[in-house]
Amino acid sequence: MKTGVHAFEAGIADVAACAAWAEEAGYDVVASAEVDHDPFLPLALAARDTSRVRLATTIAVAFARTPMTMAYVANDLQALSGGRFVLGLGTQTKPHITRRFGMPWGRPAARMREYITALRAIWDDWNTGRPVRHEGEHYRHTLMTATFRPAPHGHGNPPIHLAAVGPLMTRLAGEVADGLIPHGFSTERYFREVTLPALEEGLARAGRDRSEVTVHCPGFVHVHAPGDDVDAQRRMLRGRVAFYGSTPAYRGVLDLHGWQELHERLHALSVTPDEDRWDRMADLVDDEVLDTFCVSGSLAEVTAEVSRRFGGLVDQVHIQPPAGTPAPEIRAALASLKNQASGVR
Repeated sequence: MKTGVHAFEAGIADVAACAAWAEEAGYDVVASAEVDHDPFLPLALAARDTSRVRLATTIAVAFARTPMTMAYVANDLQALSGGRFVLGLGTQTKPHITRRFGMPWGRPAARMREYITALRAIWDDWNTGRPVRHEGEHYRHTLMTATFRPAPHGHGNPPIHLAAVGPLMTRLAGEVADGLIPHGFSTERYFREVTLPALEEGLARAGRDRSEVTVHCPGFVHVHAPGDDVDAQRRMLRGRVAFYGSTPAYRGVLDLHGWQELHERLHALSVTPDEDRWDRMADLVDDEVLDTFCVSGSLAEVTAEVSRRFGGLVDQVHIQPPAGTPAPEIRAALASLKNQASGVR
C-alpha cells in the first residue's frame, strides 16, 4: 500500500519544505488538490526538493482546461520531476464548470473518455513523432508544428488517475485510466457494493487486470492531534459531509444507506439565503452518518480503522498527520498501516 499526504497543509510558501519533510517521513506520494489554489504550481516547487516521492494532483479539474493546455503542464511536470508525476483528473460539477470556470458542460463521462484519449494522442505526438489527429465530438486537435512541440524527455507519459463517484465514471476508470480516485464522499458499503463492481466491469470491458489500476482509499480520513478539541474537529467533519450530501450529484451514496430524506433536507437548506444555513446543515449530520463517512481519531486509531475497512481493497491512502508530528512517529504509523493491510496489491 502506498501512502500519501497533501502538500498544502503548511501553506503555499512552505510547499517545498513540506514535500521534503513528507519524503523524509516515509510517504510515497505528495499530492495537491484544486480547491483554493492552482494544483500544479505546488508540485513544481515540490519537485525541486524531492527525489523519490510521486507528485500527484488529487485532483485537477479537467473540464476547466482543454486537453492541449493540460497536456503541456502535465508534460512539463513529468519532465521536471524525472518521471514522478501522476495526473489525477476529475470532472467537478456542472455549476462549477459553467458558472465558476465559464466552460461548457455536457455528458461528463463521454467527454472525459475523449479527454483522456486526446491527452494521450498529444503526448504520443511529442514523444513518438506520431502526428496528432484527434477529431472527436468534444475536442479537436489536428495541428502541431515543430515550434510548439516539446522535445521528448524520456520519462514516458504520466499515469492518469480518474476521480469517480457514480458507476458510469468508475467503469470508465476501469477501461481507460491508470488509477481510480473514489470521492471522499463515500462509505465502505458504497465502495464495496457500487464502486468495486463498477470498476471490475470496466476492467472486463477493456480486457484489463485489476493490478493495472491503482485504487485510492475512499472516505474522509482525519487525524486528531493530542490536545485537539475533538468535538470541534468532528463539527468540522459534519460540515464537510453536509456540504457534499447537499449536492444532487452525490446523493446516490446517501440513497444506498436509506438516507434520501437527509439529502433532501440538506439540499433545501443549501439553496436558501440564510446566513447560518451551513451550521444548520451540519446539525443534520448525526454520529451514525458522520462515522459512516469518516475515519477519525489518533494516528494509531486512524491507521487501524483504515486497515479494517479497506485492507486488501485499496492500493493508496492519504493520511494527513497533525502539524508537528515527529517524523519517526509517522514512519512507524505508516509501516504499521502497510503491515496491517497485508494482502493489498
